[in-house]
Amino acid sequence: MTDAVTEQIAALRDEDWAIRQEAAGLLGAFKDPRAVVPLISLLRDQDRSVREAAIEALRAIGVPAVETVGTCLSDPDLSVQELASAILAAIADERVLAPLIKALHSGDWIVRMHAAKALGRIGHADAVAPLIPLLQDKVKAVREEAAATLAAIGDAAIPSLLKTLQHEDWLVRLHAVESLGKAQSKRAVEPLLSVLFNDQDSAVREDAVRALGEIGDPQAVEYLFMAMRESGLRTLAVEALGRIGDPRAVPVLIDVLSGTSPPPQAARTVSGCGDQWNEEVMTQSAAARALGLIGDERAIPSLLAALNETFTRAEAAAALAKFGSKVIPFLLPLLNELRDDNLLFHVRETLASAGWRPGRRSQIVTK
Repeated sequence: MTDAVTEQIAALRDEDWAIRQEAAGLLGAFKDPRAVVPLISLLRDQDRSVREAAIEALRAIGVPAVETVGTCLSDPDLSVQELASAILAAIADERVLAPLIKALHSGDWIVRMHAAKALGRIGHADAVAPLIPLLQDKVKAVREEAAATLAAIGDAAIPSLLKTLQHEDWLVRLHAVESLGKAQSKRAVEPLLSVLFNDQDSAVREDAVRALGEIGDPQAVEYLFMAMRESGLRTLAVEALGRIGDPRAVPVLIDVLSGTSPPPQAARTVSGCGDQWNEEVMTQSAAARALGLIGDERAIPSLLAALNETFTRAEAAAALAKFGSKVIPFLLPLLNELRDDNLLFHVRETLASAGWRPGRRSQIVTK
């Protein structure tokens, strides 16, 4: 007497691709380990929809399929290796650590990419050394996946990533900086500050600013003030200050938002944006966002003033909304004073986001 699982396993051999596809889908729903080997045979099926159904079914079965799928990483057919690595990117565990590390050396970039992602899921320190060379892989997707995986591994990867900051290839340094930012390790702050002020490549230095913002350590604040003086880094430094959230940045950001004494080079025109759009305009918008993230009430008057400028209006409104009901007393009078429809729209939207509704009373916060 057969059960539903064995019936669908038999259906995997049907001549009709639609029946094979349906059977694979049902076996994925059953999640019965008996279906693993028969489903793997479908990775060679001539019909793409059947192969995709088998992939999803094996992912759904999950843990019981890991080891068997892992054996496919050494299959002579590269397409099978690709599909197996894609499955393992979603279900891998330490049982397939060794074959996945070996797969990092595959001549097929898709296998390398998925293997790197699977190793990020596992998060084992043994993968760090084999992953580092992939930061200079000829394929961007592989480099990015390796960088993300090293970040996911975390503490065990930090020493190797810090060493990689001295690599002669700027692209390797760039991805190392990105990994350190995503790993959010405070051990990386001082090395990243060194990169910020000493690396010869502008892209690497820009990413160092982003990484410092991701890490969020207040130690970087004073150095980011210095970076703001440099064209190309100014907007990024402002964004990083917002992410760090240190109150020391509030007066500096208010000055930026208000247009107080911008550096001369900040007036350079942004390519493709018209003469009126320069780097400082972008930096002012970034300052509005940053002040909203920090949430210091000292910024409210400056954000209100920024509503009057078309290029900062939307960002200032969104930042004010983050203060919640605290901004209602400042915005309500504007409803009767303003004649600019666009400005009125943003004021109303901000009031709604802050919790105010027309006709409701006692919505003003008092101290």
